[in-house]
Amino acid sequence: MELNSRAPSGPIQDAWDKSRFEMKLVNPANKRKHNIIVVGSGLAGASAAASLGELGYRVQCFCFQDSPRRAHSIAAQGGINAAKNYPNDGDSVYRLFYDTVKGGDFRSREANVYRLAQISVSIIDQCVAQGVPFAREYGGSLANRSFGGAQVSRTFYARGQTGQQLLLGAYQALERQIDAGRVVMFPRTEMLDLIVIDGRARGIVVRNLVTGTLTTYLGDAVVLATGGYGNVYYLSTNAKGSNATAIWRAYKRGALFANPCFTQIHPTCIPVSGDYQSKLTLMSESLRNDGRIWVPKTKGDKRAPNQIPPEDRDYYLERRYPSFGNLVPRDVASRNAKNVCDEGRGVGPTGLGVYLDFKEAIGRLGEKVIRERYGNLFDMYERITDENPYKVPMRIYPAIHYTMGGLWVDYQLMSTIPGLFVGGEANFSDHGANRLGASALMQGLSDGYFIIPYTIGNYLASNKFEDIEQSDPDIRGSVASVENNIQRLLSINGKRTVDSFHRELGKIVWEYCGMTRTAAGLEHAIGRIREVRGEFWQDVNVPGGEADLNQSLERAGRVADFFELAELMCIDALHRNESCGGHFREEYQTPEGEALRDDEHFSYVAAWEYQGGGNAPELHKEALEFQYVHPSQRSYK
Repeated sequence: MELNSRAPSGPIQDAWDKSRFEMKLVNPANKRKHNIIVVGSGLAGASAAASLGELGYRVQCFCFQDSPRRAHSIAAQGGINAAKNYPNDGDSVYRLFYDTVKGGDFRSREANVYRLAQISVSIIDQCVAQGVPFAREYGGSLANRSFGGAQVSRTFYARGQTGQQLLLGAYQALERQIDAGRVVMFPRTEMLDLIVIDGRARGIVVRNLVTGTLTTYLGDAVVLATGGYGNVYYLSTNAKGSNATAIWRAYKRGALFANPCFTQIHPTCIPVSGDYQSKLTLMSESLRNDGRIWVPKTKGDKRAPNQIPPEDRDYYLERRYPSFGNLVPRDVASRNAKNVCDEGRGVGPTGLGVYLDFKEAIGRLGEKVIRERYGNLFDMYERITDENPYKVPMRIYPAIHYTMGGLWVDYQLMSTIPGLFVGGEANFSDHGANRLGASALMQGLSDGYFIIPYTIGNYLASNKFEDIEQSDPDIRGSVASVENNIQRLLSINGKRTVDSFHRELGKIVWEYCGMTRTAAGLEHAIGRIREVRGEFWQDVNVPGGEADLNQSLERAGRVADFFELAELMCIDALHRNESCGGHFREEYQTPEGEALRDDEHFSYVAAWEYQGGGNAPELHKEALEFQYVHPSQRSYK
C-alpha cells in the first residue's frame, strides 16, 4: 500500500490556499443531494456537522451520550492556542508552527502543522462571533496566558472552563442546523461497524443503546470524530464512556492505524487514591502558569508542606530547565515527576505525587486574582481531596490523558479508505509524539470548521455515487459481524466482570507501555495481553440481553477492542527503537536522561494495516521530511 500524504508542493505558507483552490467544488443545488454521516459530536464532530449543514448537505450526526453537550471536549479546561500575538510578545504563525513541530519531537507532518497554525487565527474569530466568553483584559481585548512548550502567551481561555464554553458554541451551531432540518441528531447511539462498498466508506452499523436495535445508515461519506483511546489504560483523565470502538472497527475494515504507541501522560492530575478508583481527574495545565512544582530535597521527608522551608525544597523543573521552568512540555514534566518519585522524594500517602504550590502567586497577585483565573479548578480539587489549595499546595501526579496516534489520514484528512474522513483526536495528524497543551481544542475546531467542509466537498465532486440497496451483501456482512460479536459476548457466562478485565489490562499497559518502556517489558506485555484476552473470551460475564439497555454489553464490546488495540500499541512501541516525545524507551536516552531520537532510522509515521485475527499487522511507513524546522535535540533549558 502506497501512502500518499497529498501535501501540496511549493512554499508551505501557500500550501493550504493552493490546495483549496485546486479542489473541486459542489454547487449549492447538488449539496442537497449528498448525505454525510458524522460520528461523534464533540468539538470536531459538532463543528463538522454544523458546518456541513450550513453548507447545505444533508447530515446525520451520531453520539453515544444523551446530548452532544456531554462530549468529553468539555474536559479540556485550560485554553486554546492561536497565533494572534495580542500580547505583542513575539508570537507568529511560524512560531506556533515551530513550537508544535518541536513539541511533537519532530514526528509530525510539517504541512499539516503549518495549516493548523494558520487556521488558529480564524478559530478565535469564529468562536468570539458565536459568543464564547473568553477572558478579557481590563480594556476589553482578549486575554492570553502561557502554556507548556512555549515562551509566548498565546492561549485564549474562559477561566478553567474553556473546553466547555467552546463546546457550547459548537453545540449551538449544531442545534441551529438541527432546527433548520439539515442535520438529524441520533443520541444514545453507538457505531459498531463501518460499511465499505466497492472499497469506499458508505455507511455505518449502529446500536441504539436504549432499545438494543441494530440499524444501518448509508451516505456518500463518513466522518469519524470519536476522540482518542486513552481509556485503554483503564485509569485515565478521559470520561468513562470514551472508547476506541469506532476507529478500531474502521481499522479492521482497512483504515490504517498510525503511531498507536504515541500516548500522552499529563503531568497535572490528582493522584490515585485507591485500588478501585474508576478514573482520574485532570487539573488543567494552565495551573502551571502560577503554581510552582516542588518536592522535598531529602528522601523520606514527611513534614507537612507548609512546614518545609524553601531551602529544603527542590523546585526541580526550575532547576533543570531554567528557560522554561514549570512550563516545559507535558512529556518532560511528566518524566521528571516520575523520576523524583522513583528517588523516594514523592509526597502524599502513596509517595506518587509532587506539590503544585500557589502560595507565592497568591502573595504576589492576591487570592482574588487566583480565584478569577482558576476558581472552578480549585473548587473541584477541594471537593475531591478535601484539601484547600489556597491554604496548602495541591498534590499532582502524571496520568494518561491524550493519544497522538489514531487513524492515518492524508493532508485532506481522508483515511486509507476513500470516503472515510477522520477529525480531531481520532486521527494522528498534527501532534507527532507529544501534544503541546491547549492544542487539542485548536485541532478539533480546525478540522471541523475549516478543513473537512472543504476536503469532503472535493471528494464528493470527484466521484459518482450509486444508490445502495439494504440487501447489499457488504451491508448484510457488516450487520452479521456485529450480531455475531454481541451473541458471542452474551454467551460466555463466565465469572469475572468486564471491569475486572479492563482494570487488569490497564495495569499491564501502564506498567510496560506507559511513561517509560523497554524492549523486554514490551515483549512481556504483548504475551500477557494475549493471555488475559484469552481469559476474557473464556470467563467474562455479561449479564442481560441485547434487546434493551445493557451497559455491561456496551463496556464488554469496548474492552474487547481495547485488548486488541493494546497489543498493537505495544507492537508499535517495540518496533520503534528510539525515544521521542511521549514514547520513552529507557534504552535510548541522553546522558542527562532526555529522549534520544534516531532520525536516520525512525523519521517516519508508522501506519499499521490489519491482516486478520491472529495475524501480525503489516507496517507501512510515511517518510517525514523537514524543510522548515530541522530536527535537533529538543532542549528546554
